[in-house]
Amino acid sequence: MTHVNDQSAARARLAQLRANLTSVEQRVADACAAAGRARDSVTLVVVTKTYPASDTRLLAGLGVADVAENRDQDAAPKAEECRDLDLRWHFVGQLQTNKVRSVLRYADLVHSVDRIRLVEALSEGVLKAGRPELGCLVQVDLGADSAAAESGHAPGRGGALPEQVPMLAEALAAAPGLRLDGVMAVAPLHGRFAGDPRAAFDRLAEIASRVREAHPAATMVSAGMSGDLEQAIAAGATHVRVGTAVLGARPPLG
Repeated sequence: MTHVNDQSAARARLAQLRANLTSVEQRVADACAAAGRARDSVTLVVVTKTYPASDTRLLAGLGVADVAENRDQDAAPKAEECRDLDLRWHFVGQLQTNKVRSVLRYADLVHSVDRIRLVEALSEGVLKAGRPELGCLVQVDLGADSAAAESGHAPGRGGALPEQVPMLAEALAAAPGLRLDGVMAVAPLHGRFAGDPRAAFDRLAEIASRVREAHPAATMVSAGMSGDLEQAIAAGATHVRVGTAVLGARPPLG
C-alpha cells in the first residue's frame, strides 16, 4: 500500500509541476512578445532550493535544463544524486570562500561574485580541480548607495556596489579558469528602487551595457524571479530565476 501511495504522490507532484511550468513558460513567452523579443532570448532557470532531488528529476523529465541552488549544504548532495541528468547547475546564493571547493564540484555558473577575494578563490579552486572553465556573473547590489558604502553598510540583498562592478568584471575576465558571462541582481528591498523592479532592472541594464562595452562576450543579464520576471524581461534580462511559481511555496528552512 505504501508503494502505491508513493506512486500516486509522485504522479500528483508531476502533474502539479507540469501545470506550474506551463504557466511560467507562458508568462515568459508573453513577456518576450510584449518586449518584442524572441522567446529563445530568455533562459528559464528553475530555483530548486529547499526541494528534494526527486523534484529536480521530475523537472528534468519535463524539459528543464537549468536549475539553481543558493546553499551549498543543500546543493552538493542534490547535485550528486542527480549527476546522471543533463543539467546546468547555477549557484545563486552568497558564496563564502570556504565553500568554493564544494561548489566547484557541480556548478556550471556562479551568479553571485561580489568581491575580489571570491574571484581569487574561485580561480585558484578551478585550477586546482582541473575542471572546465567556470562561468561567473558579477552580482550588483541595486539597493546600495555610496553613502551606505562609506558607512561600511550596504543594506541590499547581496552584491557589489555599482561603482565596483567594472573592477570586478576586469578581475573576472583576467582570472585563469574563470569566464566573465555578465551581471546579476535581485530587485532591492531598500533604496531608491525599492518597490519598483522595472526601474531597478533598467538600472541593471545600464550597468550590463557598460560591462559589455569592455567585455563584449559578457552578454548574460540574470534578473527577475517569480514576482517580477515580466519587468526583468522588459528591461532585457537574458536569464530569469524562478522558484516559487514552478515548485510552490517554500517549506520552512530547517
